[in-house]
Amino acid sequence: MEEENGSDGYTKDGTVDLKGNPILRSKRGGWTACSFIVVYEVFERMAYYGISSNLFIYLTKKLREGTVESANNVTNWVGTIWMTPVLGAYIADAVLGRYWTFLGASAIYLSGMCLLTLSVTIHPLKPSPCSDPIIANCEKATPLQIGVFFGALYTLALGTGGTKPNISTIGADQFDEFDPKEKAHKISFFNWWMFSIFFGTLFANTVLVYIQDNVGWTLGYGLPAIGLAISIVIFLIGTPFYRHKVPTGSPFTKMAKVIVASMRKWRVEVPTDPKELYELDLEVYAKNGKYRIDSTPTFRFLNKACVKTGPTTPWMLSPITRVEETKQMLRMIPILIATFIPSTMIAQIGTLFVKQGTTLERKVGNFNIPPASLAGFVTLSMLINVVLYDRFFVKIIKKWTKNPRGITLLQRMGIGMIFHIVIMVVASLTEMYRIRVAKENGVVENGKQVPLSIFILLPQFILMGAADAFLEVAKIEFFYDQAPESMKSLGTSYSMTSLGAGNFISSFLLSTVSKITKGDGGEGWIRNNLNASHLDYYYAFFAILNFLNFGLFLVLVRFYVYKAEVSDSMKVLGEELAASRQKVVNEEAIVVAQ
Repeated sequence: MEEENGSDGYTKDGTVDLKGNPILRSKRGGWTACSFIVVYEVFERMAYYGISSNLFIYLTKKLREGTVESANNVTNWVGTIWMTPVLGAYIADAVLGRYWTFLGASAIYLSGMCLLTLSVTIHPLKPSPCSDPIIANCEKATPLQIGVFFGALYTLALGTGGTKPNISTIGADQFDEFDPKEKAHKISFFNWWMFSIFFGTLFANTVLVYIQDNVGWTLGYGLPAIGLAISIVIFLIGTPFYRHKVPTGSPFTKMAKVIVASMRKWRVEVPTDPKELYELDLEVYAKNGKYRIDSTPTFRFLNKACVKTGPTTPWMLSPITRVEETKQMLRMIPILIATFIPSTMIAQIGTLFVKQGTTLERKVGNFNIPPASLAGFVTLSMLINVVLYDRFFVKIIKKWTKNPRGITLLQRMGIGMIFHIVIMVVASLTEMYRIRVAKENGVVENGKQVPLSIFILLPQFILMGAADAFLEVAKIEFFYDQAPESMKSLGTSYSMTSLGAGNFISSFLLSTVSKITKGDGGEGWIRNNLNASHLDYYYAFFAILNFLNFGLFLVLVRFYVYKAEVSDSMKVLGEELAASRQKVVNEEAIVVAQ
């Protein structure tokens, strides 16, 4: 029994098999289980980005929408994609668990992909062809065609709401926080997780985008649907190797109970001695593989929920640990808000950056480069930077910082934000140059192709990949790491909510700026004819916005307090429990002696 409870015995984080039985660390989890999850993510990302990367081109060329309308439709859909994970996280944590929520959502996801493929294949559902280079002269898509296409997109979005927050969390669950060796592996997991995401993205941004532009949309959308089906099968094959966390109830309900209890006792004084506050026995936490959290002075008002005043219902009295879990989730919200603007910048990759590419020369020999394929350079840059960061930067810098991550997660995020300022300055200068060449060659009014290579846009794409290697990886790890154990799925959904909010903000800013800058009968900064637009002004506005946001982030970081290490808390809990039991034994011995 001693050996089984050792480092090679049962997991200590409460993970079980699908039947609810404790599991041996050597039989399940670790990199063996994660290999299926990482391979799943490669195929799933190929499927998702196979749709999203070139969606702007489909909306403008096939559904014949204008620049602002199509850009907003893309960002609204992508925003929904990233916001629905809040619902998926709720269902996983409160009802079904991560595994079953993921499988159910995958079925919805796959049905949306299949319907989308049909909408670009079957003639009554797909728009009629048009060879006129002036899209305004082509026949508009019918309400049925638009309805089926967007219905498929939003069915797909609903499905991703259950897959996105749970698949990465399932992967992280394969490593036991209470085992030092596995905890070290988890730090690298998030880097390689992002590597798998962008590997699948690279295939979508190159091969699939080329097929869509040069072969056809039926094959271009059919392959992502097949890829998604393959990814689900791969995930199912790995089922015997997975560790699972048991649903512990709705995190929203838990947080609501704390907030309501605090408000109902708003006149109650909080004792200066934390020991006078309500808390569960040590055995309750130890038995469930959880850890107790000591009371902290931050958000002191919420400590009123722990004050014993009479009624002991959950809506009147909460244990200290639950209050501290609520604090941890609330403490991250300001940081979450500070990530909205960088997420707005990411939204430009699939919209305005692509639109820029359509105005430039794209021929390399006999090969015509699809504008959306430049997003592949974001992927390549991100892949290279993640490897360099994980293999070299961390090893060098941790010698000085003594931090196993090299630098803190918030410092890594901050570096990514600086990249975003630089990106928008570079994008503004590049666009300024493109417009100047358009004027010199007399293609402003007619909107014809500007005699410049599409590769002048490369710097902004490559820098975006470098920014992702810092900000996006750190963001996912930060919100997972800082979330309480019982709210990991909700914590993961924070990073996705950031991307969702960023896309919605992008839609709002594009519509607002377009409307305001039209002014007295003008056509504004963003027009269908990009040569007559002032996208350089818009990007300069983004650079200023990023600078101001970075200043806000620096202020927030000064006040942020990282949560205690889980392994340290568990160690303390074990020592306290052992001491408590020893005290009982000593008291019994005294009674017997008397």
